[in-house]
Amino acid sequence: MRTRIKICCISSVEEAQTAISAGADALGLVGPMPSGPGIITNELIAEIARFAPPAVSTFLLTSETDALAIADHHQKVHTNTIQIVDALQSGAYSVIRERVGPVKLVQVIHVLDEDSVEEALRTAAHVDALLLDSGNPNLQVKELGGTGRVHNWMLSRRIVEASPVPVFLAGGLHPGNAREAIETVQPFGLDLCSGVRTDGKLDPWKLEQFFRAVYS
Repeated sequence: MRTRIKICCISSVEEAQTAISAGADALGLVGPMPSGPGIITNELIAEIARFAPPAVSTFLLTSETDALAIADHHQKVHTNTIQIVDALQSGAYSVIRERVGPVKLVQVIHVLDEDSVEEALRTAAHVDALLLDSGNPNLQVKELGGTGRVHNWMLSRRIVEASPVPVFLAGGLHPGNAREAIETVQPFGLDLCSGVRTDGKLDPWKLEQFFRAVYS
């Protein structure tokens, strides 16, 4: 099965076009966050979501933790996917679905320890996909993505093997470790931000190297 590629932290229509031209299956569009790169306005997220062709998934990254607030955030941007980067604190996934209709829900699990495996498998029953990242929501200033760190891939492999829904792998991916990530974890897709950027900007050469590493 072909590994899907999501390029995150897209900051402009031009970057979206660069990622799509390179072969990206999905674009990550970052809303307000307590930390991390790639944050853009809701207006720009909506513009990029309108620009992307139907075959390319557009992911709203939201740090909201209330189901109604997540649905309200989505209604401002109209992406076809919602990536929830922190655990739900109030409400339920069913509430989000009632509000947003046929939009995919992807829950981020920050892989820290054995408890993360249990959290992922509990959550999988309620969402369309999981995304395994290397943040730490337990810090005073939460890390909810874009850390550039690799986590324990053996824990991620266990989640992939047991999950009833597709699993994306994120965290510290770049052209030099993409093939190892696929062979070790066997995820549905890879998600990356800084690994294909130079001085914060999407780098066409690094994108080419990454896709070559994945599909060679």
